[in-house]
Amino acid sequence: MKENFKKIIALFVIFICYSCDDYLEILPDGAENTENYFNSKSDYEDALIGVYDLLSTTYLNNILGEIASDNSLCGGGDQTDVLDWQQIDDMTHTADNGALRSIFQWMYAGISRANYIVEFKDKIDFEGKDELLAENLFLRSYYYFELVKFFGDVPMYLDGRITIEDSQTIDRTPKAQVYAQLEQDLTTAIESLPWQQSQNGRATKGAALALLGKIYLYQDKFPEAATTLDQVITSGQYQLVDDYSTVFLNSNENNSESVFEVQYFGGEGASFDCFQCVEGNIAVGFMGPRFNGGNYAPYTDGFSFNPPTAELFNAYSSDDIRRDVTILDMEAFVAARPDVTFSVGNTDDYTGYYNKKYIPYSEAQQPDQHLTHSNNYRAIRYSDVLLMAAEAFNRSGLNDSKARDYTNLVRERAGLDDITSSGGNLTQDIYNERRLELAGEGHRFFDQVRLGQTSSIPGFTARNVLFPIPRIEIELAGNRWLQNDGY
Repeated sequence: MKENFKKIIALFVIFICYSCDDYLEILPDGAENTENYFNSKSDYEDALIGVYDLLSTTYLNNILGEIASDNSLCGGGDQTDVLDWQQIDDMTHTADNGALRSIFQWMYAGISRANYIVEFKDKIDFEGKDELLAENLFLRSYYYFELVKFFGDVPMYLDGRITIEDSQTIDRTPKAQVYAQLEQDLTTAIESLPWQQSQNGRATKGAALALLGKIYLYQDKFPEAATTLDQVITSGQYQLVDDYSTVFLNSNENNSESVFEVQYFGGEGASFDCFQCVEGNIAVGFMGPRFNGGNYAPYTDGFSFNPPTAELFNAYSSDDIRRDVTILDMEAFVAARPDVTFSVGNTDDYTGYYNKKYIPYSEAQQPDQHLTHSNNYRAIRYSDVLLMAAEAFNRSGLNDSKARDYTNLVRERAGLDDITSSGGNLTQDIYNERRLELAGEGHRFFDQVRLGQTSSIPGFTARNVLFPIPRIEIELAGNRWLQNDGY
């Protein structure tokens, strides 16, 4: 799917351009217009590939979900390296933070592409149309959910492309209304999506159910979350990979526990002048150790961002096999390979640890080895679904026995004994299991915020439950949007 999708994307963007200056769609002079497009099934299919393409930019969402949490520090070369990320790590970010603006822009670019299909969904009929439109609704819901996680209330556009003039009249939509729309859209999408797709990375019924269950969980709608997530579990479509150490290998992408996976291609992609052109996983190159000598195969070097903390490393018991899969202990690595040399980079943030789940591997990357890695992002794993379902069954009071069973499936794979707790103690056990199972995958900060467990995040204050709406986007909207509290 990776190469096929990327080739179609290259053709698609020839006639559609999305502005780098704001999130609205801009058609360039001489571009193909809607009168001579959306006239065939292949037109709709190509347009849908364009919607999938913006998933590549979520590398930024994922790395910030760790840096903002207590799992890791910013790292990098020094305290001014990628200052936008450093500020988020220190909780000193403002409405002028460039990384937050990129997330705002890129998620709305994906929404705009999805809305382009929605606008012309009734132009022609063709075989497979319902499934295509369902995939489109899933993707739009995914982008909107990312926006709500970061910013809370956000403007919601549903029926088509938004002109610059229109943007002057649209207000931020309350988060509850956004969630209600996503629930409706995903429920519609689930009806037409298959359990399995012929191409890896396509949205499935399981992916839509998992996302819907997660949205319920974020609203504390525990009975609805339990029922929805249990459909994924009882479907028999997914199972935990027996060997946890293989889950994140490039050779084991799209495996049996992959519910939804963002596909990356390492053979072409972005440059430092165009991060939104990404086809490879940028976060991977940024997170690698700064190797500079010796035999450190199969890895390659990186920019040493997102180093896990010693506190996270020590949170694992010594018999938890996930620790050494999740975290590269550089001291132990060099002890086993004394010829290896590396640079520390940012000495203030150096912990001696690196994110091993998304460590860069040596491969044929072009044009820059730090920007075009092919490591797929495991956006929704089956273990995540099990733990979300466990939380929902426990916190709803519906079934602690089932909550324990689901949690113990995850623990047994990690080589740990079963838990026997119930009630509030079980709740805390599930929270702890989420941290250890999903560390390094971009979920931690948002889990901490929704659970009110932010006291361990350095610098966190009440305002940091949300990130600020980018100042320039407020200005582009005619200054009609109120800023989030504290910014």
